[in-house]
Amino acid sequence: MFVEHEVFIGLRDVAVNNKVTNTALLSYLEDAGGVHSNLVGFGLKDIPTVKRSWVLLGWKLKILKRPIYGEKIMIKTWSRGINKLYAYRDFEILDEMRNVIGIATSKWVLLDVEKLKITKITQDVQDAYTIENAKVFEEPDLEKLSEPDTFSKSTFFTINRSLIDVNNHLHNIYFMDIANEILPIEVYRNADLNDIQMMYKKEIKLGDTVKVLYQEQNDEHIVAIKSEDEKNLHAIIVLK
Repeated sequence: MFVEHEVFIGLRDVAVNNKVTNTALLSYLEDAGGVHSNLVGFGLKDIPTVKRSWVLLGWKLKILKRPIYGEKIMIKTWSRGINKLYAYRDFEILDEMRNVIGIATSKWVLLDVEKLKITKITQDVQDAYTIENAKVFEEPDLEKLSEPDTFSKSTFFTINRSLIDVNNHLHNIYFMDIANEILPIEVYRNADLNDIQMMYKKEIKLGDTVKVLYQEQNDEHIVAIKSEDEKNLHAIIVLK
């Protein structure tokens, strides 16, 4: 089952150069996936009934042509594969002429919202999503990201209410905004950073203070988000 979700790129979704931000693009992808889940009975509105909720493990996004303010784009998404442990969702970003201007893949697990534990993806869930034999990246799974040996700079960031999602955790999209806070200003303002990988390891809650660490390595901008004492890794973001 292929699902399409049209988006108008508004003022809040662009940076000073009028180009759409990576945070906005990730939110479009998330919304398109939510449309699909709502259609098959396992969306946000269904959580009180099915007692299960999708949890994101990681993104991989490649932007071929970055859209700008005022454009209409289409997000096309489908379920690429589901087994008992993981679900994989792919995306295409299309311009108004139906040209592919971006591709993405994502990896998910299913959470039992009563026990607050990861649960097996049962057959009823697998049957609800029609699997499509199509993939946007040659590599079927997301690459495991690793921290560099050292970091060149760090800062602290405290999570406020505006960043919290319906599960009372830091919303996965806002990990990108936190990463932006530590990027060198010339990179943040001038680099498009069209290749994005994100790996989530541990949730962050309201009021938590995290340590954000940065290193540039092999033309990649690597950000690690850790607990304040650095004992727990929450996420790694790689931008290129």
